[in-house]
Amino acid sequence: MTPPVLAQWDVVRVRILPGDRDEHPAVLISPPEVCTDLQKRRVNVLYGTTRRPGQAVRAHEVVLNGADGLDHATIVSCAHIYTVDRTLITSRLGEVTRERRRQLGRTLVATYRLPLA
Repeated sequence: MTPPVLAQWDVVRVRILPGDRDEHPAVLISPPEVCTDLQKRRVNVLYGTTRRPGQAVRAHEVVLNGADGLDHATIVSCAHIYTVDRTLITSRLGEVTRERRRQLGRTLVATYRLPLA
C-alpha cells in the first residue's frame, strides 16, 4: 500500500494504538517536510475523541467540529503527541481551520510550558 501524501494540520482517521478497537480522528502536526516525504514512515499526531454532551473541556484540550472536517464535536488532547506509521492512516477527513491551528499551538505551548524565545 502506498503511504498517503499528507500535510501539516490535516485531520485524518487512524488507529493510534494497536489495541484500539476503532479508528479515531487525529490532527497531523509533523513539520511539512516530514509530511510530504513519503520516505518518512512515522508522523506525529494529536489524538481526538468524541465530545460527549456536557463534557467539560480541560486546559490541555481543543474542540474541533464540522469546520475542520469532522461529523461532530471532537476533543483533541494536546497532553500527548503520538507517533504513528503513515500507512495506518486510512483517510483524510479535512483540515484544521486557521483559528483552531492558533488555538492548538497556544495550547501545546501552555501544556508543555514551552518558552517563547
